[in-house]
Amino acid sequence: MAIRSVTEGLNESPRAPREIEVPAPTAWPFILAIGVALLFAGLVTSTSVSCLGALLSLAGSVGWFREVLPHEHEELVPVLPEEGRSATARRIVDRLPILPDQVRAWLPIRTYPISAGVKGGLAGSIAMAILACAYGILEVGSIWYPINLLAAVAYRESLRLVPAQLNSFHADAFAIAFVLHGVVSIFVGMLYGAMLPMFPRRPILLGGFITPALWSGLLYAILGLLNPLLASHIDWPWFMASQVAFGVVAGLVVVRQPSFPTRENVSFAIRAGVVAAGTMPPRESEENH
Repeated sequence: MAIRSVTEGLNESPRAPREIEVPAPTAWPFILAIGVALLFAGLVTSTSVSCLGALLSLAGSVGWFREVLPHEHEELVPVLPEEGRSATARRIVDRLPILPDQVRAWLPIRTYPISAGVKGGLAGSIAMAILACAYGILEVGSIWYPINLLAAVAYRESLRLVPAQLNSFHADAFAIAFVLHGVVSIFVGMLYGAMLPMFPRRPILLGGFITPALWSGLLYAILGLLNPLLASHIDWPWFMASQVAFGVVAGLVVVRQPSFPTRENVSFAIRAGVVAAGTMPPRESEENH
């Protein structure tokens, strides 16, 4: 009723504005954003990209300033009054379903300890390593081939290996690949442990397929910068299969670990008065109705 009264008053008032001035639409901010993005993208690609970005940034800045200086570009927009009605025939207020021992639930309600993510990451790293070594044996004929390619991420000497040397054992490359694979797998496993409680209905779908697909797409775009040797020798079907194996095994290990309530949902936070409107237990009088 309040909205209706205000609207009726606006229609009846002779001083109510029929049109208002708003800033005119412009594409210059968008051009400036593209120019800045190209300006920085040229730092890792080519000088011509940076030059194009600088030109677009300059043009976007000048065009945007001219939208407000010396006069602001504006346009008139008609004011359309809205008729709002607030009415209900219900005599009982609906209340949100809640947990029996809580008056407010923070999502996720439960989570996994850090140790669950570490265990999942280590288990997933083993599954991923098995598939990577199987690729080296079946496709190249050497178990050391994928290990030497992985070491090239952080070991410059691996970049100097000729194709024949990639099939041989190198102790330094093996040690670096072992540590790198283990550390990255543990961190990714901890990330899985933090994300999977947010998708309780489809944890394996998230960890086993969606995340590996997104991760593979990201690596496809930047792998040439991170590891040129691996980018020139990688077999993408085998790589994605190893990522899926990691995600499925890590997800299964994580979800089988015992979970605990998140810190926001422990009892002392509830007793401190964390209450949300519409989530209070129904009164006895309302239950009788």
